[in-house]
Amino acid sequence: MSTRRPRRTYTEEFKKQIVDLHKAGKSRKEIIEEYDLTGSAFDKWVRQHNQTGSFKEKDNLTPEQKELKELRKANTQLQMENDILKQAA
Repeated sequence: MSTRRPRRTYTEEFKKQIVDLHKAGKSRKEIIEEYDLTGSAFDKWVRQHNQTGSFKEKDNLTPEQKELKELRKANTQLQMENDILKQAA
């Protein structure tokens, strides 16, 4: 039976320091063990930093994800306008 680790949050400065340590030559395994990180979090931070230099999710969306988000917003707006017109008729 595994116990779940409580969700932790990290500052952008901490994430940048971790990525800088990795770029300076410290191994992935050493960093993960020393700072008690998950491998997936570490990999995600390195990938985000390499792609955009930002750790914010909104900055790391693919063009398709951005388009989908905009289309959903437009769809919601059109549905609201349609409902208003139905009520007025």
